[in-house]
Amino acid sequence: MPPSPHVKICGLTNLADALVARDAGADLLGFIFYPPSPRAISLAAAQTIVARLRAEPGCPMLVGVFVNESATHVAAILDQGQLDLAQLSGEETPNLIGDPDSPLYGRSYKALRPTSLTEAEVEAEWYLPPEPLPGRPSLLIDAHHPTLRGGTGRVADWSLTAHLAATIPGLLLAGGLTPDNVAQAVAQVQPFGVDVASGVEAAPGRKDHARLRAFIRAAKQT
Repeated sequence: MPPSPHVKICGLTNLADALVARDAGADLLGFIFYPPSPRAISLAAAQTIVARLRAEPGCPMLVGVFVNESATHVAAILDQGQLDLAQLSGEETPNLIGDPDSPLYGRSYKALRPTSLTEAEVEAEWYLPPEPLPGRPSLLIDAHHPTLRGGTGRVADWSLTAHLAATIPGLLLAGGLTPDNVAQAVAQVQPFGVDVASGVEAAPGRKDHARLRAFIRAAKQT
């Protein structure tokens, strides 16, 4: 039996949702530092949530989500926000992740929205960390959208992602996941983990706690 997948609950904007996600068994919590997103959070608000999470045992891995920011800026937010990792969801260059001189080396991974398997394989080769760390995501595959940076509700290509997950450790699957389809997605793709934002929301930036708990339960019982 493969291990149960990690679960990342993304787009958190308030303490109540973060605590419910933690208590339900989320392994990673995501905070979006991209102002155009309806799920964006300020650094000050994130710091308040993180301080509470860090003060208690069992704190999940904390991820900041960024779009086309400089490595220096992202590293500063990670440090000031006491975050573990950066998810780069724009058109960032591979050196931000793979260059040992980058301030994000060893603390970042890339989100991809490929249109084909060929594109996915090429980009995965570009962006995979030189030394993926056990227990941490190394790459995220999301559904393609011509303009939006995730959170679209579109379902990603599971066959494509399964092909990558067979050889890439630390691969996260995102895109259109819900409590109703996540078990099927995990069974087909067998990823390191799954990532959800809109699929467990009552409204953008506000989680439906029943759906959130159901999602985590369905993912981990697969």
